[in-house]
Amino acid sequence: MSEAVQTSSQFTPRVFSGIQPSGGLTLGNYLGAMKRFVDMQNVGNFETIYCMVDLHAITVWQDPEKLRHATRELCAGFIAAGIDPEQSILFNQSRVPEHAQLAWIFNCVARMGWMQRMTQFKDKAGKNAQNASLGLFAYPALMAADILVYHATHVPVGDDQKQHLELTRDIAIKFNHDYDTEFFPVTEPVIEGAATRVMSLRDGSKKMSKSDPSDASRINMTDDADTIAKKIRKAKTDPEALPSEAKGLEGRPEAANLVNIYAALADMSVDAVLRDVGGKQFSEFKPMLSELAVEKLAPISTEMARLTQDAGEIDRILDRGAERAREVAAPVLKKTYEIVGMVGA
Repeated sequence: MSEAVQTSSQFTPRVFSGIQPSGGLTLGNYLGAMKRFVDMQNVGNFETIYCMVDLHAITVWQDPEKLRHATRELCAGFIAAGIDPEQSILFNQSRVPEHAQLAWIFNCVARMGWMQRMTQFKDKAGKNAQNASLGLFAYPALMAADILVYHATHVPVGDDQKQHLELTRDIAIKFNHDYDTEFFPVTEPVIEGAATRVMSLRDGSKKMSKSDPSDASRINMTDDADTIAKKIRKAKTDPEALPSEAKGLEGRPEAANLVNIYAALADMSVDAVLRDVGGKQFSEFKPMLSELAVEKLAPISTEMARLTQDAGEIDRILDRGAERAREVAAPVLKKTYEIVGMVGA
């Protein structure tokens, strides 16, 4: 864990993060989020809270049955990746109403100008912004509530979520200032390690995505060993040999992506990987990456498949996780209401 992962002694060191259950977990979800969640769970000095953010998922329309399946599959993915539901709190967001209740308070704290600067809304709404849901515009305030309802001090985030965490910090600071209190922590981002942003296997300039029409562009966490090896074998590369230092990857997005993936799976730095493989052609490197990926990922896909066969057990895990989450969240919301001036809070 980096030295940057520190917090004020006023607050319990606590990690929160969540993933949308929109279906189709990829290697990008694993390396950019789940693997890091497991690492933080096992640090030992953090309370860890992980969530399937199903309220966020419905900012765009979801088929109800597919949403239910995706939520359970994501829960299975968390557990198969190494999240222990006894050690960490694991639940789906909609089961803890304090998230939505605190989000309304934060809707009244956040400023319109802050929300209008959110680049993800612009990207997702595109030219049809007037037809986008109000939820899609306002959901960064819900994201802030997700984090601060647990007084989370640290959030592992990818580069694409840094702006939303900055908004969370702004909301905490403004709330504390407006009500002359130090009630909410100013949450710190945790961005470290290789492959926090995994790119497409077919185009190193684009993020790996479940929405890409080409299945060959991504490794799905449900892919079996043969499929994983085949996709890596066919991944786009360039004709040059691998460099011996990271600077040599500049201007080579596909090469950089594969090296980053290897580094993340092997828990090595990019420089350490290149010291081992510098000078090799991709015909030599790809089999090494395939072997490593299959070793790390195939057991996860196998365990996910086993877990998803028992929806009842998944639901019991989520029920217990929601109970534990509310034990933390309810007192925070109650005190927030008292600070704001709600009678009977």
